Amino acid sequence: MSIGELAGRFGLATHVLRHWESVGLLVPDRAPGGQRRYGVEELRRVAMIQIGKEAGLGLGDLRDLLAAVNDLGDRRSLLRHHHARLVERIARAQAAKRLIEEVLECPLPFDECPRARATIEARIPQD
Repeated sequence: MSIGELAGRFGLATHVLRHWESVGLLVPDRAPGGQRRYGVEELRRVAMIQIGKEAGLGLGDLRDLLAAVNDLGDRRSLLRHHHARLVERIARAQAAKRLIEEVLECPLPFDECPRARATIEARIPQD
């Protein structure tokens, strides 16, 4: 299939697929005229890239992960590192959610709500 057909199947712009190719995530076959041609493997690869991006992996991480597809040690190392970063981001997001929930319940201006004030004070660098 053509780049336009592949992009359309996933609701992507063609420039996204070209960018993924430029960073080594996609390696399409070429027709005699030089046009990119995509098959079943590229369909799977685009789906895997989208899943990885949804999981918070960057394109460099995805490239490394896909390159290590047959190396269990490297794959696990990459995923453990990403897992640790994801756990940290989730903790920050949960703290932000709690703060928002508390401020929503507080009748005072934002910066006068006890939890918000404590968060603001904690953010100020010490001398």
